[in-house]
Parts: sequence; C-alpha cells; structure tokens
Amino acid sequence: MSLSRRIRLAVPVLLAATLACASVAHAQGAPSKAEQALKYRKSVYQVMVWNFGPLSAMAQGKMPYDAAEFATRAERVAALTPMLTEAYPAESQGVANSKLKPGMWSNRADFDAKLKDLIERSATLASVAKGGDLEQSKAAFFDTANACKACHDKYKAD
Repeated sequence: MSLSRRIRLAVPVLLAATLACASVAHAQGAPSKAEQALKYRKSVYQVMVWNFGPLSAMAQGKMPYDAAEFATRAERVAALTPMLTEAYPAESQGVANSKLKPGMWSNRADFDAKLKDLIERSATLASVAKGGDLEQSKAAFFDTANACKACHDKYKAD
C-alpha cells in the first residue's frame, strides 16, 4: 500500500480519535449536575434580588413609589419564584459553595412548604401591585418578604 493511500486512510481514524479525546476532556471539565443546579439556583435568586431591591425601597419610602415600576418588578418576582422548585434537586445536596444549611435535606417537606408559600405570596404581590394602591402593595410586599425571611432564617447559612 502506498504512503499516500495509508495517509488518506489514517486521516479519518486520527480525526475520530482526536474528536473522541476532545470530547472526554470537555466532559471532565464540565460542571456536575449538582454544580449546575447551584449555578441555576444562584442565578434565579440574583434576578429576584435585582427586582426585589426597588420593591423594598419603594415599600419603605426610600425611593418614590412608581405604581407601574412596582407592578412590573412584582410580576417578575412572581414569574421567578416557581423556578425555584427545580433548583434544589437531590443531587445538589452537599455541593460546594452552597449557602444552604444541611438541615434542609432532612426537613424537605417544611422547606417545600415554605417555598410554596413564597410562590403564593409572590403571585398575590403581583396581583395586588397591578391595582396601583401603595398601601395594599406595601402590605403584599412585606408578606412576600416575610416568606423569604422564614426560609432564610431556617435554611440559609450566613
């Protein structure tokens, strides 16, 4: 067999081997399911905080109340909170860099109930905020904030 024919036959084999090695190397550097879940969880909370901050400032009178802005941000929070139901899969238990207290896993039913309460209160906040009434919006905001706090106090490490 000629050298050029051997090269032509070897090129596809070498290319396949190179791609297989690259695939294995990429998979070894890819984040685990637990790490992906934590990143997802932190991302959802970051977007919530981005929207919750102005709501808090308006509810506390630290910035002028803008009914349309309040309603928009409340609607965003209400859209985000249900996403948290998939942010705590069992495989994320014990993942590094989590601020979740280990006790959550042994009290999962309580945690899930608190999360359900947050989802419901967030939906109420969005509904009330659409009405544009400052006092009703403030009350719904503080109900939602208290639902956040109830979970943080029990399940979030400082």
